[in-house]
Amino acid sequence: MSTTKNRLGRGLGNLIAGGKGPPAVKKSEASPSAVPVNVGVKPVGGLAGFMEIAIASVEASKHQPRRNFDDAALRELADSIRSEGLMQPIVVRAVGAKFQLIAGERRLRACQLLGLKIIPARVVEAGDASSAVMTLIENLQRADLNPIEEALGYASLLQDFSLTQDSTAERVGKARTTVANSLRLLSLDREIQGYIAKGLLSTGHAKVLLGLADGPQRMLLARRTLEDGWSVRELERQARKLKAETTVRAGGRTGPEAENTAIRDVEKRLAAKLNTRVALKHSSKHGRIVIEYFGNEDLQRILEHLGVGT
Repeated sequence: MSTTKNRLGRGLGNLIAGGKGPPAVKKSEASPSAVPVNVGVKPVGGLAGFMEIAIASVEASKHQPRRNFDDAALRELADSIRSEGLMQPIVVRAVGAKFQLIAGERRLRACQLLGLKIIPARVVEAGDASSAVMTLIENLQRADLNPIEEALGYASLLQDFSLTQDSTAERVGKARTTVANSLRLLSLDREIQGYIAKGLLSTGHAKVLLGLADGPQRMLLARRTLEDGWSVRELERQARKLKAETTVRAGGRTGPEAENTAIRDVEKRLAAKLNTRVALKHSSKHGRIVIEYFGNEDLQRILEHLGVGT
């Protein structure tokens, strides 16, 4: 009777074969000293396409849409794998003598944290475009992507594989409008994209900002939203107000006032910060900031506030 252990993890057999799951990989079984270093590819449990492969042979996909991996969450996942075993294999495709990861990068990283040498994997046949689509879908289904990562994933499919928005939407199972609206986020300034990626601004806020054609206006309202904690409804109100101020009706002429509004806003914030009057002289090529002070002591106070000192 064979004593070879199935290392898929408790419950995985039920997930992939509908049968009784094999025992979990226990801590003693998963330790580096208990796993042969030279393990390459070994079929698992007679399941077609499921194998144990060397972790060192797995390469990350350049089409992985997720940019950020939470260290604390990875450690929690590693602890779970150490205790209960790996419940679901990673998905890879063979590329030469290596395997390219399609799905399961968090699982792979967690196993690397544990110092494991092998990992159960499902090996599939997939071309470049199909592999990229599968990677994106896996992340979307797990809700692991922030809105910017999702948009970058769609953009990669369009740019790298010459897919249309329609074909991209069809392949990932999303409505075309969902894909189109997601891609619009990438037209925002990088700073605003960063706020969205970090969850500081919602997609509702982003939709309002996208309604403003002027970049400086977007930045002004985005920063004010963060500073003042505006809701989407309040941002909409402020955007309407700014648009109204932008249009100057004088003898049928219209002209932008957004720049003057932005300058006044900066002056007010600087004045409040330094507790004195501040004038901002601005042009598209150069400018200057004039800070008023009253006597040596007031100058010393302002310099210390600016972190300059004397």
